[in-house]
Amino acid sequence: MPKAKNLFNFHPNFKQITTLMHAKASSILDTSIAYLKGVGPAKAALLQKELQVFTFADLLRHYPFRYIDKTQLNRIDDIHPESQYIQVKGKIISKEIIGEKHAKRLVAVLYDGSQFLDLVWFQGIAYMEKYLVLQKEYLVFGKPNFFKGKPSIPHPDLELLSDEPITFANRLLPVYGVTEKLKARNITSKTLAKLIQTLLEQVQESDIPEFLPEEILQRRQLVRRYHALKNIHQPESEFAIQPAQIRLKFDEFFILQIRLLRMKARNRKLQGFVFDTVGDNFNTFFHEKLPFELTNAQKNVLREIRRDTLSRQQMNRLLQGDVGSGKTVVALMAMLIATDNGFQACIMAPTEILAQQHFQSLQEYLTDLHVNIALLTGSVKGKARKQILADLAAGSLHLLVGTHALIEDAVQFQNLGLVIIDEQHRFGVAQRAKLWRKNDTPPHILVMTATPIPRTLALTLYGDLDISVIDELPAGRKAIVTAHRYDNRRLEVFGFVREEIAKGRQVYMVYPLIEESEKLDLKNLVDGFESISREFPLPEYRVSMVHGKMKADEKEFEMQRFVRGETQIMVATTVIEVGVNVPNASVMIIENAERFGLSQLHQLRGRVGRGAEQSYCILMTGHKLSADARKRIKTMVATNNGFIIAEKDMELRGPGDLEGTRQSGLLNFKLASISADRAILEQAREEAAQIIEKDPNLETPLHLHLRTYLIAETQRQGGLWSRIS
Repeated sequence: MPKAKNLFNFHPNFKQITTLMHAKASSILDTSIAYLKGVGPAKAALLQKELQVFTFADLLRHYPFRYIDKTQLNRIDDIHPESQYIQVKGKIISKEIIGEKHAKRLVAVLYDGSQFLDLVWFQGIAYMEKYLVLQKEYLVFGKPNFFKGKPSIPHPDLELLSDEPITFANRLLPVYGVTEKLKARNITSKTLAKLIQTLLEQVQESDIPEFLPEEILQRRQLVRRYHALKNIHQPESEFAIQPAQIRLKFDEFFILQIRLLRMKARNRKLQGFVFDTVGDNFNTFFHEKLPFELTNAQKNVLREIRRDTLSRQQMNRLLQGDVGSGKTVVALMAMLIATDNGFQACIMAPTEILAQQHFQSLQEYLTDLHVNIALLTGSVKGKARKQILADLAAGSLHLLVGTHALIEDAVQFQNLGLVIIDEQHRFGVAQRAKLWRKNDTPPHILVMTATPIPRTLALTLYGDLDISVIDELPAGRKAIVTAHRYDNRRLEVFGFVREEIAKGRQVYMVYPLIEESEKLDLKNLVDGFESISREFPLPEYRVSMVHGKMKADEKEFEMQRFVRGETQIMVATTVIEVGVNVPNASVMIIENAERFGLSQLHQLRGRVGRGAEQSYCILMTGHKLSADARKRIKTMVATNNGFIIAEKDMELRGPGDLEGTRQSGLLNFKLASISADRAILEQAREEAAQIIEKDPNLETPLHLHLRTYLIAETQRQGGLWSRIS
């Protein structure tokens, strides 16, 4: 990725841009947070470490997550144990210092004409005792406690009232997120509110220039950026908060979309290899070897790939397909087109098990075709490895399947034309980029995922890629029947398992494995294995066990026993979520199903239903379930559609847990939520698309402020956007 200063080409308005950038660089917002009054070096170091607040701009972007409403007056006799924050007006009728040393406290009694309320202080006692004047009227705000049915407020906010009538302007108090370490150093939400107030007193509207074109502001009825930042921190009224939030959410989506669409436009200018021949390999496979009729969705994806590889541009395409939808066949046919045009192709999988599965299925498909295929993983060593590398460099090896081993420097292709990356979110961008550099001209890229992604998340995560979807299952596949059973019906479930095994079928029993309680979970798995072994004893039944703590060869041995049908039941953790293909397995039992996310439940269910027989997924739980767990279970029972499940998963959990996005850092929006703010996302993408279509390099005077802002942000964030796929 080029440095930020080279992101945009030289153009006639360069002088104007330079001036704008200089103004930005010298802006008050770029000042180190250490120089804000009330901060200093020590607090600055804490704010940097705990909140990633380095500059004045960073502090302004530390938005409140809620507000305390001080615009309402309550009566003391209306306070009840469920009351959150309350505000009352009354006279101090008594005050007394009680106790000694650590038990010392100041207790004042407030009377509002309806009831009495204790106000309590454990710190600052001497100061507060002087501040409180008997028979004077105060405005009191705080969170009430109840003891023996009597309310009190510890350390309330107090305001001595004058004869002037009370005004409730500017009484929506922002609440900011702080860490425990900050609290321990007395840096609280109130501290941040004071610091932000100090900063806003210094900042002028000219310090926060508008980067959105005026026509977008008008069309989308957006408030100006300066007013949005002011009102998010110091709302003029409750009605000013929502417009401020909408504007700032729009900005977050809009900037991301501008960057993604610019990358997409730039990718389309990259020269790509032309695959203009559909030759013997493809035709022989399609007409003679293909064991089933392609679905319409598979045919559509192949047409899209064909169009891309004929366009003289490099293909960058994401292929989404539900479990069992036939992505591998589409990938193979794309690779056969590459070989027909004299190019090599490779497919990279995240685990050795998945790579082996791909290799075995592709090898079966390629029988009698003049296509050489090999598997390269960390386990391939010595002469076998040297032979693969030599054949690859000589061009006699056409297709290579592997893991991270493919990106090693020693792996050199003669003419790599197509790269397929499976379950791509498990690879770092730097790893993927190494594959793309295996040829002087970048090869075509097909990224595959078996985790369906909601459309809005796909637009956000993969806006720089063209997106294909396989949303049909192959003909003859029966929908998996999913049922929820409580633990007290376990014997009934075991009876059903015996019936399926008697038909010659096999069964998975999956236990959760959560990192925080790994030892406990491993014990549960072993206990489960022992109880299953007692329930299904030798010699009539054979049970195998697989978990992540086993050595690779032991795990592989047990898995292969199950694949060969030597064991009828596999007791396992989620290591079987990806990479085990046993068409004869017809039952998936998931223990403690409430401990799994929806996406993971759906992936596990996809391990069965791979043959022609009816398959079943049974979700086992106790009776005590959270509301979210019940929703997950209900969704699983109601549908097999991975895209519907992904939408529901995003609603329940948010996008951060999907597709590794939290780890990627790409969706760390300050305010925006993909699930809650879809309408704003769609608007932002629409506006960004119009701008990039008309002015892809942001060269016109209308977009100079936007261009300057983008460059400055890229520099400030240390090239974050080079990490996008």
